[in-house]
Amino acid sequence: MTSARQLYLYIVKNITVYPEKEAQAISYMLLEHYMRLRNIDVLVDRPIPENTAQPDWESIIKRLNNNEPVQHIIGSTEFCGLEFRVSSAVLIPRPETEELVQMVTRDYAEPDKNISILDIGTGSGCIAIVLARFLPHVSVHAWDVSDEALEVAKENARQLIADVTFAKQDMLNVTFPLPGNIVQFDCLVSNPPYVTYSEAESMRPNVLRFEPHEALFVEDSDPLLFYKAIADFGVHHLKQQGKCYVEINEHFGAETKKVFEERNYKKVEILRDINGKDRFVRAIWA
Repeated sequence: MTSARQLYLYIVKNITVYPEKEAQAISYMLLEHYMRLRNIDVLVDRPIPENTAQPDWESIIKRLNNNEPVQHIIGSTEFCGLEFRVSSAVLIPRPETEELVQMVTRDYAEPDKNISILDIGTGSGCIAIVLARFLPHVSVHAWDVSDEALEVAKENARQLIADVTFAKQDMLNVTFPLPGNIVQFDCLVSNPPYVTYSEAESMRPNVLRFEPHEALFVEDSDPLLFYKAIADFGVHHLKQQGKCYVEINEHFGAETKKVFEERNYKKVEILRDINGKDRFVRAIWA
């Protein structure tokens, strides 16, 4: 292939496991990552110099057609305008989670002293790192039960120059004293596991085969397990008027809201994502 458009069309044509629009989006990601070619280069059919080094496209396309996520192949993904390293040890950040981060940044945009935020189940560190970057006046802490995930998160924080305090902690079995000896927080935020195993059959192979199940799934018998744990933790470790933000399963909006209401949280709201689905709960501890 001697031009950007020829290469783009070759990749799109040979990606067979995705619908055409997704294959096109993946092709643009690959071209930018490996060749520094952008959409405009494809549109104007920019020539590719003969001596330009190219990756093994056949191998890459084979991995894609084996349902390996493109983010794993290139080793990174964009989240809130920042480039995050990802691996099979962490969930690939989703656009919906960007909306969760935006809620928190809006609510804590005004500089205030001694504000502390805890990200529960940090994974790649995407939530905590973006909050630390966008809210430099806030003290950001992040927990995860996975050593492998914490290594990815710490590396992302180093690369993105974000001041986040990471610690290994299991939300379902919290050990004391808390990391950093912090007793109370102003804000809890979490995108916990919320997909039930019965929903797995409708999920794509690229998610089921390559993303960590412990970060995705909960038993059908107790789908609100993590929300109960987070709400209980907040009862004892949120300051008065402290806020809790969680991403939720769209099928359990009312039930998740009730978890917080039963524990005497106030102003418990179900908020919808950009696609109009119940996706978040925000609650205030009073």
